[in-house]
Amino acid sequence: MALPLEGVRVLAVEQYGAGPFGTQFLADQGAEVIKIENPNDGGDFARGIGPYFFTPEHSEFFHAYNRNKKSLTLDLSRPDGMAVFHDMVKTADAVASNLRGDVPAKLGLTYEDLKGVNPGVVCAHLSAYGRTGARADWPGFDYLMQAEAGYFAVTGEPGGPPARFGLSVVDQMTGLALAYAVLAGITGARATGEGRDLDVSLFDVALSNLAYPAMWYLNEGHVTGRLERSQHPSLTPCQLYTTADGWIFIMCNKEKFWPELCDALGRADWAADARLETFQGRLEHRAEVQEMLDAALAGKTTAEWLEVFAGKVPAAPINDIGQALDSPFVSEGGRVQDLELAGYGTIRAVAPPVKTAEPPPARPAPALGQHTDELLGELGYDADRIDGLRAAKII
Repeated sequence: MALPLEGVRVLAVEQYGAGPFGTQFLADQGAEVIKIENPNDGGDFARGIGPYFFTPEHSEFFHAYNRNKKSLTLDLSRPDGMAVFHDMVKTADAVASNLRGDVPAKLGLTYEDLKGVNPGVVCAHLSAYGRTGARADWPGFDYLMQAEAGYFAVTGEPGGPPARFGLSVVDQMTGLALAYAVLAGITGARATGEGRDLDVSLFDVALSNLAYPAMWYLNEGHVTGRLERSQHPSLTPCQLYTTADGWIFIMCNKEKFWPELCDALGRADWAADARLETFQGRLEHRAEVQEMLDAALAGKTTAEWLEVFAGKVPAAPINDIGQALDSPFVSEGGRVQDLELAGYGTIRAVAPPVKTAEPPPARPAPALGQHTDELLGELGYDADRIDGLRAAKII
């Protein structure tokens, strides 16, 4: 059985993290993702981001976002380069870009620019603040969005300095939104024969992620803030608790889990306490519940409690990155993938999270321009023409 997106071709004018993270999801499911990179400036600047490199040409950061793709070097700022790009667009389902908001129109990457070349092409744009409005020409990055959209105000302990989320969550969520936009657009284009522009932005996705705290503010005027021990703003118990040797996170986010937790702790009387029967009651007595659970959990280590809770009470250890990746659950589930990088050997990466009956492709990120001759040859360009483009620094 073929992978779900085999036969889909996406031209990706992308850089850094957000766009490449999204198009990597497409490549993992079989889409042919062709990364367009400028041959005159080193390509995607993420190729040079350290501090770790497999070889001088292969940044580990770059490999985290670009597996299973092809690389085509092409200078889109020059007419001859755009002519080559148009030939590629004729063969493509979509053009996905992540650029400053005013750049797609300047380069000619919008549907208005490309519909004459391919009426069915989908043009999906990822930018910092959108392609229209007062900030269309503003650069922007993940942590700026977290700061402005309120994330710093709900992360960390009360009384501490403002703190960002520990990962590039806005970049990666927006990358997924880009992948969704590409697939939504292709679905529509295949039904109607007409492509379109679709837009996502870091800021809009950051704002959208506020979800229920946004709903609470817009309708109730409630401003959610930091809570101690990473507490959920309304559900209890849902926070960090202390054990004999450290911390455990317990997340009883359905009513049925409170009596399960009480039973596992040997305290069925707590489940019978009328004050604590509901989320609202436990929220009103959150400090008391915390003291009760800390005292009960002090009788065993985190690992011992996880054995007691397994399959019954939602709970997790507090791991660092190394502990998370070294977990037997990760290794036994095939959640780390081996890829063979020419000139280096085996590299290891987190495997694609979307599972199908077919094994995912396992190609490392491409070298700069690795597939240029192959792709142009498929267009019918002969060796002399390719050599001429290379001599002119178009490719």
